[in-house]
Amino acid sequence: MSQTRMVLPAAMQAIVQDGYGTVGVSRIATVPVPRMAADEVLVSVSAAGVDRGTWHLMVGEPYVMRLGTGLRRPRRATPGRDLAGVVVAIGDEVTGFGVGDEVLGIGASAFAQYAIAKPSKLVHRPDGLSVEKAAALPTSGLTAMQAVHDVAKVERGQRVLILGASGGVGSFAVQMARAAGAHVTGVCSASKADLVTSLGADRVLDYRSDDLARDTTRYDVVINIAGRPSIARLREMTAPNGTAVMIGGEGGGAVTGGFGQHLRAAALSPFVSQRLRMMIATESGDDLQRLVDMTGTGEVSPAVERTFDLPEAPLAVDHVASGRARGKVVVSIPQEDR
Repeated sequence: MSQTRMVLPAAMQAIVQDGYGTVGVSRIATVPVPRMAADEVLVSVSAAGVDRGTWHLMVGEPYVMRLGTGLRRPRRATPGRDLAGVVVAIGDEVTGFGVGDEVLGIGASAFAQYAIAKPSKLVHRPDGLSVEKAAALPTSGLTAMQAVHDVAKVERGQRVLILGASGGVGSFAVQMARAAGAHVTGVCSASKADLVTSLGADRVLDYRSDDLARDTTRYDVVINIAGRPSIARLREMTAPNGTAVMIGGEGGGAVTGGFGQHLRAAALSPFVSQRLRMMIATESGDDLQRLVDMTGTGEVSPAVERTFDLPEAPLAVDHVASGRARGKVVVSIPQEDR
């Protein structure tokens, strides 16, 4: 009979939220190792990725999110989603994974020594991909891949503008658009221009200066990740019959965030020549495998700026939310400590 479980401790170290917030609200604590269902696996987490969506979930903004996550405090006390680690137990209904498999993907409560995940949101980690880069890959990489390839359908020779090119999603989008043969212009702060250039951008504009305002290029594809242009300005940047893709919920206030603008743009799209598309990434194991395959061909390499230890996870989330991060940020959780 195949092994379905390693010998596990009863308790583990994890980040726990007492309410909505990051530093001062979240703390390291000893909690029970989570129990998995028959269709789940338990992963010993080696590294957890940090993305802006994790910040939104931790602070409960925009407030409309709290209808699903908890009105006064998060229903899920431990945050974190992206992970890389080792499968240590599998449910009776699980196929395709076994105890001891190295995996990466999207789980639940990943800022912990152990986390639950659905097999449909995991893939095997290849030997050539470090655990830190593997943890940096899932959410940001999926978002960029689906925006560049599936929604915008970037093609060779097209002019592509990426607003927020130095962040987690943007750093992947620059590489993917470049690999597709596009002429890539990235928008970021001047201090991060070297990073965006190294990722393959042909040109970099400083959003803090008048660079973007003076730019009269009409782009075949505009991918708006961190920028906050109006719909009218977004259309000015997009060529007739071009595509503008809006990602995330930044801007627009604490109640609805940027989703109100996204919905207005989607409603306007049928009546204008440009395609205005809002996008939320789909968490798909098949797409995760596509993404991992891209790392194998060299099309994509996660740009990890720095790692934080598990007790510092709230600081890592704030670092990303502040806009200071250059590429991806990862929380390291050494397995020898458990």
